[in-house]
Amino acid sequence: MDLTPKQAAFLQRLAALGFEFVAFPIYPNHVGVRKGNCAALLTPTAADSFQLFSEPTYLVDANLSARVMLDGHEYFVWKKQRLEATPARRAELDSFAADLSEALLGVH
Repeated sequence: MDLTPKQAAFLQRLAALGFEFVAFPIYPNHVGVRKGNCAALLTPTAADSFQLFSEPTYLVDANLSARVMLDGHEYFVWKKQRLEATPARRAELDSFAADLSEALLGVH
């Protein structure tokens, strides 16, 4: 993926904020960002910036998960694996989403 100097600078700023970059092979045209057990996909824009491509989510076995309700309980699911969406996991995800949103606000 070719990045502009402005996009590269933004990614350096994300790294300084504690975000890691992770490749999700099924999304080769997106930048995966991770912090703790949470991740999201960013897509480059024509305006030399990034925007969220996917909603931030909890990682299940190092993969992006879907948040689902099953039998009255909330889970993070990837394939046949699932983790209960405990208050601690939801809080971690909320914190990740807020930190990433704050970082993205400075891009535009």
